[in-house]
Amino acid sequence: MEMLHFDFMRRAFYAGGLIALLASVLGVYLMLRKQALMADTLSHVSLAGVAAGAILKINPTLSGFAIAVVGAVAVESIRRFYPSYSEMSIAIIMTGGLATAVVLMSLNPSVNQGFSAYLFGSVVAVNPQQLWLMLIVTVIGGLYFWLLRRPLYQITFDEETAKANGLPVRWLSFSFSILTGMTVAAAMPIVGVLLVSALIVLPAALAIRLAAGFTSAILLAMIFGLTGVYTGLTFSYQLGTPPGGTIALLLLFLLSGIGLKRVWLRIRMHRNRKLVDSGQGLPVGASRTPQ
Repeated sequence: MEMLHFDFMRRAFYAGGLIALLASVLGVYLMLRKQALMADTLSHVSLAGVAAGAILKINPTLSGFAIAVVGAVAVESIRRFYPSYSEMSIAIIMTGGLATAVVLMSLNPSVNQGFSAYLFGSVVAVNPQQLWLMLIVTVIGGLYFWLLRRPLYQITFDEETAKANGLPVRWLSFSFSILTGMTVAAAMPIVGVLLVSALIVLPAALAIRLAAGFTSAILLAMIFGLTGVYTGLTFSYQLGTPPGGTIALLLLFLLSGIGLKRVWLRIRMHRNRKLVDSGQGLPVGASRTPQ
């Protein structure tokens, strides 16, 4: 394909594939843990890190990465402090991250000029350094999910039982939150801060609606994630649209299509049941009265 002749497009496809695999698996765990908004929260925190890095003349990618990890630890700490109001941590950290980003950007108006790539994603924003960062995060995430798959499965569905079984629930939750922050920060160049949660949540939402079990949900989420990213990047190149928004719209289209199909199947089942009850759906010569 013509677009793969360009280095920046090849880097975008490499980076998109890596993040799609990791983000999709992460999304399944987040949705089952009822923490789907955590990705969106950490993306706002990461934006504050990017703004701080730009003002302090530090690499924005690395500063955003570091602040996202700190934000992940803060979310988990507040969640532990208020166990009965776990969603409070999401609201507090999201508000703080967004407010900090707005204030920092206002201190230096010139910072706003380079922020469109971080807000909406840009294929040209993926440089070799960011690609290596994504590769490292993906390898760490893959090893994490593979080596800790059984403990993570237990704490995802029942933290109290996992704690009673002697699992280090607190350490596992903190490490999971840190990995979420790392993934969010690494995904920013490809989908942007405003849509990073779409790449994490939407493939998982599609998979959970269709999968028969936990393992199949993870595999389906990875397939949907890769399909959405590669198709979205292709359309983005051809149409000149932002890659983040294009990827999110394609995944939403798939999700809505599956939802409409299920609604149509239910309508057909209801109609067939009414026909059978009225006798119109019985074969010719059949009797509704038992012999």
